[in-house]
Amino acid sequence: MSERRARRVINADRKSVRYRSTRDDDAALREKLRELANQRRRFGYRRLHILLRREGIMVNRKKTQRL
Repeated sequence: MSERRARRVINADRKSVRYRSTRDDDAALREKLRELANQRRRFGYRRLHILLRREGIMVNRKKTQRL
């Protein structure tokens, strides 16, 4: 089935079908958070965020919560 026909069937705009995210890969940050969380199991995202900042990793608190 062609792309045009598929878009027409689901009634979607071309821009939304072809959208590619430009967000950076956060694999290193995720790994660091997992490492800290395994060391300090009782800590929540707020305290883990503070530990990240102490190590010099400046990241938004909301992003820490999301990851």
